[in-house]
Amino acid sequence: MIERYSRPEMARLWTDEYRFQKMLEVELLATEALVKEGKVPAQAYAKIRRRATINVPRIRAIEQDVKHDVIAFVTQVGESIGAESRFLHMGLTSSDVLDTAIAVQLMEAADLLLKDVQMLRQTLAVLAKRHAKTLMMGRSHGIHGKPITFGVKVAGWSTEMGRGADRLKQARAVIAYGTLSGAMGTFAHVDTTVERYVCQKLGLEGEPVATQIVPRDRHAEYMCHLAVVAAGIERIATEIRHLQRTEVLEVEEPFSKGQKGSSAMPHKRNPIVCENLCGLARLIRGYAQASLENIALWHERDISHSSVERVVLPDATILVDFMFHRLNGVLAGLQVYPENMKCNMAKTVEIIASQRVLLALIDKGWRRDEAYQTVQAHAMKA
Repeated sequence: MIERYSRPEMARLWTDEYRFQKMLEVELLATEALVKEGKVPAQAYAKIRRRATINVPRIRAIEQDVKHDVIAFVTQVGESIGAESRFLHMGLTSSDVLDTAIAVQLMEAADLLLKDVQMLRQTLAVLAKRHAKTLMMGRSHGIHGKPITFGVKVAGWSTEMGRGADRLKQARAVIAYGTLSGAMGTFAHVDTTVERYVCQKLGLEGEPVATQIVPRDRHAEYMCHLAVVAAGIERIATEIRHLQRTEVLEVEEPFSKGQKGSSAMPHKRNPIVCENLCGLARLIRGYAQASLENIALWHERDISHSSVERVVLPDATILVDFMFHRLNGVLAGLQVYPENMKCNMAKTVEIIASQRVLLALIDKGWRRDEAYQTVQAHAMKA
């Protein structure tokens, strides 16, 4: 993801350095498990643990020749270890290391997003309480309906973000699976105890029945949860955009000192942040679609999913994190104009009482259709 839409804490999870460190952690834990099985000398493991280091430029240089990033990774780590490196990657296949490390990265990303959504809900709670009695017009189809309060509108946003938190928890749970079952997922050259040991240490479950990879329905579900959460952010941003229109002007994004809205028209104060959020939500939906396409792979695996995930997993988590913080900034500094809300309510005067009159006539014994037509005719004249 470009730096413009990245926050350091989330972006750090997807750097090459961090990714290879997580892969190394998987490798070291697997070797540690083999020590407990009596298949690797403890002294050799002590040297491996002490000497193993990551050198990203060297990995990239090796990859130029071998055309395989995991082989390049194992080779570079082996160079840093020396002769004992023969005990590294024993019985494993590339996907064991990649998929298990990715699961950890996605869990950590979900943890950050859960902090984000709680931050946003706190901001929404403050705004909802502040405007619990701020009257405004409720609209359906963009047309005046009945009075509501701005606080109720904001409370609705908050409860949706509560469901968003539940979705993020589910995303974390569904992705928390690793595999160290070897080629074709058969455990032919590595014992099941290794997988159990490594996954337990990393806070994961072992994939119940892996092929050579963790099935990609997990990753697709994770991404779909992110897409729904992003759509919730978009709903709030869209509402603010509507309410900031010149003809409405009931709320307005913060507008900082020195900020400019238009290169040609000095009077403009545009809802650019909310427009930005709406655009980014479209990207998240696209990433979710790409992840759904990743589910159907050939036989026990192919790598058509790999190129997709190198883009969509980092980008989606980085963007949703950015979106949470950007929306929080809008809501924390939101300009609310109660007087404009009252003025807009007055535009439809008493005709918004049409349902009350309708029900009063029915209560007096009128047929519903007769009452409706009568009230409608007067409302149209008004």
